[in-house]
Amino acid sequence: MTALMPEGVAVARDLVGPALAASVDRLSPEVRTVAAYHLGLTDAQGRPTGSGGKALRPALALLSARAAGAAPQRGVPAGVAVELVHNFSLLHDDIMDGDIERRHRPTAWKIYGVGAAILAGDGLLALAQDILLEDGGPQGSWAARCLSAAVLRLIAGQGSDLAFEQRDDVTLGECLTMAGDKTAALMACACSIGAVYIGAPPALAMGLAGFGAHAGLAFQLTDDLLGIWGAPEITGKPVRSDLRSRKKSLPVVAALTSGTAQGSQLAELLAGKEPLTEDDLVVAQRLVEESGGKRWTEAEADTQLAEAERCLAETDMPDDVRAEFSAIAQFITTRQS
Repeated sequence: MTALMPEGVAVARDLVGPALAASVDRLSPEVRTVAAYHLGLTDAQGRPTGSGGKALRPALALLSARAAGAAPQRGVPAGVAVELVHNFSLLHDDIMDGDIERRHRPTAWKIYGVGAAILAGDGLLALAQDILLEDGGPQGSWAARCLSAAVLRLIAGQGSDLAFEQRDDVTLGECLTMAGDKTAALMACACSIGAVYIGAPPALAMGLAGFGAHAGLAFQLTDDLLGIWGAPEITGKPVRSDLRSRKKSLPVVAALTSGTAQGSQLAELLAGKEPLTEDDLVVAQRLVEESGGKRWTEAEADTQLAEAERCLAETDMPDDVRAEFSAIAQFITTRQS
């Protein structure tokens, strides 16, 4: 099943896309080349592609401005900033995970080198703060602080993710905390930063952030399912990519801590030092499912999505904006395998 892209995402791409491209043009030529490629604005030869990312986080930022009664255009700087930070994290994440493909193309570090990709990520992070602080008023500073807090949590989550690779005793609680930091914190920021940027009441911003935190966890749980069961044409990565890299994703940790015979077999299989063969990957996938790892992850994603909807219902905003937030949450957590 493939979900239809919510209308608000297309609107955000139209509004934020030109501003995003203009911000990248401010980078030095060498860094700009890598950043533009990673963002999908150009191909590896630097030729414009006329495309870009999904613009999910910018769409959420513009919606949060609308939730506060402002026109979506008011939230464009916030949308650009959060998209720049998201892509900063992806550039560095691809290097740390050794991923060679993203969005059905070679990752930036594979084409331009590790050093160039790191610098491009650094440039995007610095640009994001500049764009918010150019507002000149207190709201720009508040939004910048909101984004910085999310980045610090994102870095903490990435640090935990790396540390988990060296451990065989990771608990589900630790894994959920890591996902909350690495993924949900920036999603919560995206859902509230537009409101913060225009000076909305704190109660609105906090309600929107709560929605984003739960939706972000549901998104990560779904993404982890796709990392094992997702089709390459959907994920943009090789089939069973998370198992191939022995990543301690949520379904895997749920399986390893299930107390089942299949969980023990999975632990033994993943403990080996040799690269996993295609047959090994098929067996590992089956063991995750038979031990209940897939079932637990699906149920937890549903729980987090329900909590996100509760936050929406309890936060005062126009009904059409609430409906659009809900549509995006449903879109990003639709299982496509």
